[in-house]
Amino acid sequence: MADEKAFNSSRSPTKLRGNAITFVFLWVTSLLFGRTAQPDEPKQDRSYEQTRRTNVVQLPKIPKGRSRVHRTAWRERAAARILYLQQQADRERCRVAGDQAEQRQREKTLEGIARHLEEAGHAIRAPRRLFSGAAALERTWANLRATDVMLLGLCSQEDLISRSTDVLGYVQQHLAPGNPLRVRAEAVAEHMEVKGPQPGDRGLLVLALSASYDALDAEVRRVRSLSIILRIATFFVLLGAAGLALWGWYCPRSLNLCFIPKGGEPNAACPSGEVPLNGNHVPSHYAQHTDVLVTEAGGLAGAALTVIASLRRIQGTSTPYMLPLSAALLKFPTGALTAFIGVLLIRGAFIPGLSDLDSSAQIMAWAVIFGAAQHVVTRFVDARARETLSDVGRAQTDPVPGTPGTEPVPAQTGKGRTDDA
Repeated sequence: MADEKAFNSSRSPTKLRGNAITFVFLWVTSLLFGRTAQPDEPKQDRSYEQTRRTNVVQLPKIPKGRSRVHRTAWRERAAARILYLQQQADRERCRVAGDQAEQRQREKTLEGIARHLEEAGHAIRAPRRLFSGAAALERTWANLRATDVMLLGLCSQEDLISRSTDVLGYVQQHLAPGNPLRVRAEAVAEHMEVKGPQPGDRGLLVLALSASYDALDAEVRRVRSLSIILRIATFFVLLGAAGLALWGWYCPRSLNLCFIPKGGEPNAACPSGEVPLNGNHVPSHYAQHTDVLVTEAGGLAGAALTVIASLRRIQGTSTPYMLPLSAALLKFPTGALTAFIGVLLIRGAFIPGLSDLDSSAQIMAWAVIFGAAQHVVTRFVDARARETLSDVGRAQTDPVPGTPGTEPVPAQTGKGRTDDA
């Protein structure tokens, strides 16, 4: 009997329920963050073979048990770009150099181009993981831009002349006017149309295009950095607002937001509603568990109004990481905090002329007003986000678009284009 009781106690429902919850939590975590187990394959160092080359952007059949590949807009555009560059590489492969050493160098370059395109193809068709979109985007476009630079070094003289205008556009778009490389590239593009390519012109254009792509990558990195900062700030502000709501729920008297009218009103005014007076004239005695939560909800409503009003100034952008959205999301938890702080300042008679509120409707009205007032702080973040976005595709010493006497900067097209992650 003692052994049976011990066995039954070890199989108690509470312990079984805890084990089941733990198993479900581990299973969900493995789905979100774990990688699909794949059988180990021996690594082989195989060189690029033209006869075995396959379409790197063709999606293979997904085996049973593996996650589906979700295609996004930037992946589709990158796939089209890969096909175009692959066709250009095939075209250059048909050309044969007269010198044997030069021909071997061309073959090595074409082998490197194939590897870059293969890496870009792997990046766009890889299964999507949580927080992995930015890495795949950077990997894809880094390989595509490297391929474009390498193709410029292999193209014919006629193609070099036609591409010199395209390269000059990227140079003027991303390099400062005083940059020596930009000055020399402009001179090369000018005399190339009249006299044709001269010795050293190809290498200079290759360096200029590579420097332009590096400048574009630096501009996009600034956008990514600011977007990450805004998302982290939004998380911590939201964490602070949630912490205040929990504090008010468990200790409502320590965060008292109630008012006792002086005009002989029979009720105490709290954010959650009017509470009948019971002879106690201490406002904290009538505090409710949901006062802080209701106040922050009013602040969220006020912040939503400012976000809707700011939508009329939002413009589409070809840069990734959705920086305008990150700036807009910061307004919501900030509005909740400013609403709570504003009502708390009124409760402490910090604002002259606003020491007593007569009803819960007045408290909520002021909460909405304080929630909308967060725009006084977040407008500086909006201005910084617009400035960072305007720096993409514009040399740092160029005049800011929109100032008198300046022309609008054309949108990015072609190889330097970046898309939403």
